[in-house]
Amino acid sequence: MAVAVMEAYADLAQRVLVGPARLGRTRLVAVDGPSGAGKSLFAARLADALATASGAGRPPVVHTDDLLDGWADQFSFWPRLEDSVLAPLRAGRPGAYHRYSWVRRAFLPDAVPVPVAPVVVVEGVSAARATVRRELSLSVFVTAPAALRLSRAVTRDGPQILPELHRWHAGERAHFAADDTARCVDLVVDGAPRLPHDAQRYYLRRRARPANRGGGPRMDGVDQVRHDAGKSTTTRRGSR
Repeated sequence: MAVAVMEAYADLAQRVLVGPARLGRTRLVAVDGPSGAGKSLFAARLADALATASGAGRPPVVHTDDLLDGWADQFSFWPRLEDSVLAPLRAGRPGAYHRYSWVRRAFLPDAVPVPVAPVVVVEGVSAARATVRRELSLSVFVTAPAALRLSRAVTRDGPQILPELHRWHAGERAHFAADDTARCVDLVVDGAPRLPHDAQRYYLRRRARPANRGGGPRMDGVDQVRHDAGKSTTTRRGSR
């Protein structure tokens, strides 16, 4: 039986900051995983830890939900992220994107800036997909049981989203199987916590690769982990 390992967000932040930048001058962090697993909360706590560790302010966090052109754009949004955010950062220029309003069903006119920062976090389903993997300084996959994830989503956005949500979950399963995401990321975190811990400061990891590509953050061992993934205060699909 695997042993649970508790790790501090502060330590993970330090690992990111001492690792190489692979997207221009930026260390790109991807927090991936199925909907309702706790990605947004993990990304927020890591961003807070990065701000404390660097003393340079909180890094930008880009939520891929904000780039989707509605439910049908589950995975085809990527060129929008590439053109608006990744390509400019790769070239050492600031990016900017327009946030989609799930209430208005349209992109909002005001652009959200993404400065050339030491670290940028991208959070959302397929954020660590194979096409960007070589440019990531850290990739994380947050997971939780399907029934719990479904319950969280319905609690958050209401039962009216169930038809779309079932289709969305099927799409996620197909994507993660084809992309082999969970096996290829640097760190797998369980979003269904069962062990007591200070969730503001620590997460519990399920699996970590012994070494990242080309000298990135190193994680020791392959262990069972759980991470506190409660409801995020960030408004997501269906509630804007």
